[in-house]
Amino acid sequence: MSTIVKPLLRNRPMTEQDLSAVMAIESRAYPVPWTTGIMRDCLRVGYHCWVYEQDWELVGYAVMSAAMDVGEAHILNLCVRPESQGVGVGRRILEHMLDLVRESGCHLILLEARPSNPAAIRLYRSAGFEQIGRRKAYYPLPDGREDALVFALDVSGSID
Repeated sequence: MSTIVKPLLRNRPMTEQDLSAVMAIESRAYPVPWTTGIMRDCLRVGYHCWVYEQDWELVGYAVMSAAMDVGEAHILNLCVRPESQGVGVGRRILEHMLDLVRESGCHLILLEARPSNPAAIRLYRSAGFEQIGRRKAYYPLPDGREDALVFALDVSGSID
């Protein structure tokens, strides 16, 4: 009988000092990564920016905005370094983001996923997210653009 072991992750708010490590992962994970300026702006405006460490090494991060006045949160970036993918790190990061949404008082969480990322789509669907739309030509690619699948989860129980 096999036992599923959840990866032991330490999470903490992202700081400016984390940006070089975050950007190293970002540039390896995406064909057109966010810039340091975009990440720095997310910190500056007070988005929920978190890093996740395993054995004191950065393995992932997440950035989320929350609009309390409308009760919505939006996961803007959830990334796991390539060599740590497929072992539950992304699921743990997503669980933490969902906890933050619930604590914030928001009831709806949105995110986008690339159709070319079936692992992310499986993760989001297994967490209860439902596809609610598609954004044409949303993600930049080195030689064009890729659509985004839009997902939503109502953490209060059901999507209206």
